Amino acid sequence: MADLPREHLKVCPPFTYVVFDVFGPWSVVTRRTRGGQAESKRWAMMFSCLSSRAVHIELIESKDTSSCINALRCFFTVRGPAKELQSDCGTDFIGASKELEMDNTVQGYLSKQGCSWNFRPPHASHMGDSWERMIGVARRILDSMLLQQKSRLTHEVLSMLMVEITVIINARPLLPASTDPHQPFILSPATLPTQKSGVPPPPGDFTDKDVFTKQWRQVQALANQFWARWSREYLPSLQQRQKRTVTRRNLQVGDLFLLRDNWTVCNYWPMAILTATFPGKDGHVRKVEVKTTDQGDTRTFLGPVAEVVLLLPKD
Repeated sequence: MADLPREHLKVCPPFTYVVFDVFGPWSVVTRRTRGGQAESKRWAMMFSCLSSRAVHIELIESKDTSSCINALRCFFTVRGPAKELQSDCGTDFIGASKELEMDNTVQGYLSKQGCSWNFRPPHASHMGDSWERMIGVARRILDSMLLQQKSRLTHEVLSMLMVEITVIINARPLLPASTDPHQPFILSPATLPTQKSGVPPPPGDFTDKDVFTKQWRQVQALANQFWARWSREYLPSLQQRQKRTVTRRNLQVGDLFLLRDNWTVCNYWPMAILTATFPGKDGHVRKVEVKTTDQGDTRTFLGPVAEVVLLLPKD
């Protein structure tokens, strides 16, 4: 394998070296008419920091030069000027770049900002590693969610939904900061730019019925749907999937884990430490006992190895 790209190892402020992609579109209601509702399309630009792994999403109304410059301007205003932008050369983005008319207008704007725009080689999506996975999972979940929605989304609802999705993605764990189960602290991309642990979920229970009520409850209901899909589809990507033809290391007491819990609340990643193992007749561990701490309350769980994700072996 090639060495890790230098942009991943630079000691620099967040969002200095950025990769981005355009995905969508989705239909939103723009105005009501006598004959029904007029609709238009919206796209989204996802910016991903190569050093902190944090993401930033901007909603755009069209894939033209003006919308592109507006999205870049909003991104630079909120996150600060970037030194280098990167994007892939996939078929979809090459088509979008032609519609974006990335000519002297856009390149001139970036030059004034002290920023360069570089394309990665074509047919090399594996070079995108982390940011390709973030965009791929988010795009797949959003497309399936919004295509199934019977209620009509407005621009405000879709814009706020993108903010909630940004919070959810940036709350994912990067690596454990402490092996002490009494002081569990998950280092997330949101911690690096904000120096804070994260944004707590809004109070109240939100169900699928709230999609047809007030706009703020509609946003939270959709955010909960995204969280349910995200936590279920992102966690397996942290585990290596391969055929069971090679003997793997058994889980050992002292290993550090993330719990895969269907009842976990939004933006909460419970970390646990392995306290006991229960090998089968063949000597392989398939049942474990773990201990976790939540606000000073220590609890013990017993379950299969499929419900835990190994973060840090004890050795």
